[in-house]
Parts: sequence; C-alpha cells; structure tokens
Amino acid sequence: MPLITYSSAYTLVPTYECFNRCTYCNFRAEPGQSPWLSLGQAAQKLQDLHQQGVIEVLVLSGEVAPHSPRRRDWFQTIYEICNLALEVGLLPHTNAGPLSWEEMSQLKTVNVSMGLMVEQITPKLLQTVHRHAPSKRPDLRLQQLAWAGELGIPFTTGLLLGLGETETDWVESLQAIASLHDRYGHIQEVILQPHSPGRRQAVTGTTLEASALASAVTLAKQHLPPTISLQIPPNLVDQAGLLACLEAGARDVGGISPVDEVNPDYDHPQPTQLQKAIAVAGWHLVPRLPIYPQYDAWLTPPLRNLVGHWREKLAEGGRQKIQNLSTP
Repeated sequence: MPLITYSSAYTLVPTYECFNRCTYCNFRAEPGQSPWLSLGQAAQKLQDLHQQGVIEVLVLSGEVAPHSPRRRDWFQTIYEICNLALEVGLLPHTNAGPLSWEEMSQLKTVNVSMGLMVEQITPKLLQTVHRHAPSKRPDLRLQQLAWAGELGIPFTTGLLLGLGETETDWVESLQAIASLHDRYGHIQEVILQPHSPGRRQAVTGTTLEASALASAVTLAKQHLPPTISLQIPPNLVDQAGLLACLEAGARDVGGISPVDEVNPDYDHPQPTQLQKAIAVAGWHLVPRLPIYPQYDAWLTPPLRNLVGHWREKLAEGGRQKIQNLSTP
C-alpha cells in the first residue's frame, strides 16, 4: 500500500512580533506587542507534550531585526527552548527566518533539522507583497539554504504559491533549490503551500486553485531530485485537491499540530481524519520524524542517539499495528 507520511508535532512560538510586514501574513504582531514565551512556560508545555505522545517541536518565531539590541536575547530564547525540548526527549526543528552563520552553527547543536521557506526568488515581489519585508529578499533566503548545506543541517524549504508570481517563477525557484541540493545534498523536503487568505492579513488576496497546486506538484517532480519529499499542507486543500496532489507526486502532509500558527483560520485535520480521506485512493498514513533517515549520520552523537530511540519506537508501533491487524 503506498505510504504518505506526517509528523506528530506541536508548534511553540517564542514571539509573534516581527519586523517584516508581508501583506498576506496572519501570524505577526508589531514589535513590542507580543509577549515572549518564558522558559518556565516552555518547560511546562514541553513536559505536557512529552506525555501526550508528541515527537516534533516546531520552534516557529517572528523575527527580531538583525541589528536590534534585542536580537541576542531573542536568539538565546530560541536556543534554550530547543535545549529544553531535547532534555525531555523531544525533537526540535527551528524555523525563525534568516539567521547569521553563527546563529545557525549554534542551533545545529540543539536541532535535528531546520527550515526556511524560499517562498519565491523573483525580485518583483519586493515591489508588492514583500515591499515592507526586509528579510524576504531572495538572496538572503538562498544564502540561508547554502549555509545550511555548508554546515550539514538537514533542511526543509518550500514555495508559497499565489502571491502574484507566474509558473515560470515557480520553475526558477524550484531550480534554485535543486541547484543548492545538488551541491550539498541537504534538502529533505520541499513544501508547496498555497496562499490561503485569512482574517488578519493586510491585503485580502485570492485562494490558489487546487488544480494550480497539483500543477505545482507536477513541476516540482520534474525539477527537483527524487530524493526530496514533496509536502502539501492538508488543511489548505479539500479532499479532492489533496488526492490530486498525491496523485501528482506529493508524499508528505507535514507536521500535524493542534493549531496551524501560520494559517490560524484553517484547522489541521487529525491523523485519523487524514487516513480516512486518503484511504479512498488506496493511500496509507504513517508517522515520521522531523529528520529523514539518510541524514541521521549528520547529527552529533547525543542527537543521533535520541533520534535512534524515536525510530525504534515508531518501528515498534508499526509492528504492533501489523500484529493487531493480523489477530483474528
């Protein structure tokens, strides 16, 4: 039976404040208008998550400006949250916008993988939706992917579709990702995320059609190496659209968390709901870790040991499921 993967995840947000002002954003708060998550709050939440069976902690943060006097404290908060997650046995994955080489080097020691959306590399969006978003410059984001490769960080990136770009722009963005992966071999998944308007964004915009998303999957299959998994957010498409994307070549539905912090108007389906939705086409949903197996050897020994523990637990769960199915 063909397999579709997902990650049992929870998103922790150190702060919603962000110095970017993307017109489509439903996440950000003005600088100084979002209390930072305290380490005490994070520690308690992480303990609860461990008891609930969560595996991945996605540390997703708004961005403090690179030269802000608060940047060091912001970064240290993110680092400590990742360290706390490891202490309770969970696997951190950080996405906090473009980071310096030094910041990435430090976070590598407390993350099993990291991520940053390319979104689109066409510069024309800097005149429209990214006009007031300094960190959305394509060169900054591609530099981040290159540094991740140089540092040996298993990485997730992706495209945001429906911002006013063209299919030619999609292809150029996919080719840029493929070129960096050819050099370093570090891109484990590419997310194809359709723009889905929410109540908080500055400019309404339109929803990307499901047929266009399936076309994007087809293009990604053509322009990305086959080792890169293609991910579709299951809360941003209906069942027919999801099945069309799977048929086109998507094989992952990402981290399933109680709340999609980036798209809070669109609830994540639970794994049981997803399994029912894809079973009609013969697909089977299985859990995965936030690091793909081919990258385990890139980790430090402590991180590699923790990942090995979770791989064994998932294997035991799979064996038990098969046993239950075969028992009369």
